[in-house]
Amino acid sequence: MSKYIDSLLKISLSSLVFTASMLATTSTTISATETQSSITKIAQVKPSTTTTNSVGGPLAKELQGKPVIVDVFATWCGGCKNIAPTLSQLKQKYSGKVNFVVLDVTDRAKLKQTEAMAQKLGLGKFLKANKSKTSTVAIIDPATGNILAIYQNNANKADYTKILEKALKGV
Repeated sequence: MSKYIDSLLKISLSSLVFTASMLATTSTTISATETQSSITKIAQVKPSTTTTNSVGGPLAKELQGKPVIVDVFATWCGGCKNIAPTLSQLKQKYSGKVNFVVLDVTDRAKLKQTEAMAQKLGLGKFLKANKSKTSTVAIIDPATGNILAIYQNNANKADYTKILEKALKGV
């Protein structure tokens, strides 16, 4: 009887170790998947918690009446190259319906020109907060200066289209 109980205990212990091992592996797999998903979401939507929800007030007169897409761009930026086809498609689709502003931060000379233009357009505060965050694209309500959406290196056209369609209905 003692041998039988001993064997049963060994089998139960082996089964328990195997089950624990499988749970740990599954948990690790889920955690890795969830982590990657979270990283992707963070990379695409709201890249920073320090980004405000407003550019500080209404935008310039020439930007009024149409939603504004603001692109923080640099020629050396890999993320900018990644999203360029999407932004090009949006420009074609929304030509005449949306204002597009490119804030070029490629080098000091460009940045100086861009800072002057951003101030004139009411985007000075936005540029100051995002000039080191190339491949950032924001959709802004020009009447209020509210940021409707902000993305970092997001090439998903549907994300932009959803916000733009909603903004166009409200404008």
